[in-house]
Formats: sequence, C-alpha cells, structure tokens
Amino acid sequence: MSTPSTSAPGRLARFLDGDVWYSFRRTPTAMVAALIALVCLFCALFANWVAPHNPFDLTTLDLSDARVPPAWMEGGSGKFLLGTDDQGRDILSALMFGARISLFVGFVSVILSVLIGVALGLLSGFAGGRVDGFIMRVCDVMLSFPAILIALLIDGIGRALFPNAHDTLAFAVLILAISLTGWVKFARTVRGSTMVERNKEYVQAARVIGVPPLRIMRRHVLPNVVGPVFVLATIDVGQAILIEATLSFLGVGVPPTSPSLGTLIRIGNDFLFSGEWWITIFPGLMLILIVLSVNLLGDWLRDALNPRLR
Repeated sequence: MSTPSTSAPGRLARFLDGDVWYSFRRTPTAMVAALIALVCLFCALFANWVAPHNPFDLTTLDLSDARVPPAWMEGGSGKFLLGTDDQGRDILSALMFGARISLFVGFVSVILSVLIGVALGLLSGFAGGRVDGFIMRVCDVMLSFPAILIALLIDGIGRALFPNAHDTLAFAVLILAISLTGWVKFARTVRGSTMVERNKEYVQAARVIGVPPLRIMRRHVLPNVVGPVFVLATIDVGQAILIEATLSFLGVGVPPTSPSLGTLIRIGNDFLFSGEWWITIFPGLMLILIVLSVNLLGDWLRDALNPRLR
C-alpha cells in the first residue's frame, strides 16, 4: 500500500519523464517566456518586500521628486532607477504594485470564465436538444459584440447601480465584466469535445449501468475535455489583462486608489509629449512583457498537448 509521501515523488517523476516536460526543455522560447512570467509574478506577489518604495503611501511621497528621469539620464537619481511620475512615485515600485493588480484581475476573471464556460459547455454538449440550442444562441449573441464593448456595458451598469461602491465591489464588477465576455470560448470548446465523448463506449456503458448524468459528466466526460481548456485559459489570461488595461486606460477599470498597469499608462499618457516619456513607456513595456510571455506559453502548451505535433 503506497503512502502519500511516496506517491508524490512518483507523480513528479512521471511528470519529469513525460512529453510535456520534454517538450518544455526542448523549446527555448517556452523557457524564456516562463522565466519572464515567473519574474513578473514574483515581483507582483512580493511587491511589498521587493519594491524599493511604496508608491501608494502618501506619507512617503515628496512633490520635489516629481518627474525625475531614469537613473542613466541627466538629472536622474540612483534612488529612482526608472524615474518618477508627476506625484513623485517611483516608477519601478509602481510597476510591481500595478502588475499585481493586473495579474489578480486577469487570473480571477479567467478562473470565473472557465467555471462558467466549462459548466455550460458540458451541459450543452451532453444534454443536446433545446438546452444545447438555447446555450449556443446565447453564445452567438455574445460573439456578435466586441468583448470590450460588452465589458464596458457591464461595468457601466455596475457603476450606475452602485455609484458609491467601495474598492472591493469595484473590483468585483470589473472581474464580472471581463468574465462574462470570456466564458463563450470555453463553452463552445467544451461542447464540441463533449459531443464527441458522449457517444463513446465508456459513456454508453455508464448509462447502461444507471450512472446519473451529472456524475457521468463530472467523473467520465470532464477529465477527457479539459486539455483544450488549459490552453485556452493560459492564452485568455493575457487577453483578460489587456481588457483590464483597456478599461483602466479609459477610466472605467480599477479604482484610482489602486492603479493597475492600464491606469499607470493613462496617467503617463498626459506627459508623453512633454518629455516625461518614462512615465508611460515603462508601464507599457511591462504590460507587453506579461502578455507576450503568457501568450508564448499558451502557444507552447497548445503544441505540447497536441499529439499530432509531437
């Protein structure tokens, strides 16, 4: 009888000997993307300890430090490696704190999208008939509008219903707005895979012996359709971060008291043509690095999980 202490190393050994890890080690692009993503994630999660300053602590801000250029430029200071903004906030520290908010919104909204999309996709593909038709027509309606417009509509309705909402509720509205535009792709993908799986012999055998449909979907069909979901979820994290940055750039995203990368870009855009280019360029580069690394990892994962490409 195996114990948990011996089963865990066994799983790790099987993973290290598997095709996915082999593909990862043989793909330099995936390794570099993973390294960049891990560095960004580490700096975001541990910003309170890694960042040289707390850019959102008003007691530490000094307007005399406003618009200081990066350290390698004339007039720069080693105290502020990437310079400061118009309020004297350290840009490097603001990037770490802003990335944490962007990543939080991106990950949570994708998780919610996956839960909604997978549940509806399983139900649609397994039940068929009118249930399938109704869910797919809802998907068609959602796909007929640009995702950013739907997010703007939902965010606007939420702010109108709760005009005096505090920051937590504002984050919830933003996450809901992004999630309700992202679940469609998961639902359609899972539906297609479920329609293939439901006609296979193991599903028919489970039906014959009287296994309830809900258990068949959860125990038998779901494990065989989650592969494409992982790939879509990885890529969708970058898309969710971009939507959040777009909404924040338009002024309807995260609260101003907790600025994300999109908010920092919007603030710096006012000073782009006055010479203080670093206020908006560095947040933009940080956003590009995060989204590009996530998308490259998603492309690699798609190829690694596709047996036809091995």
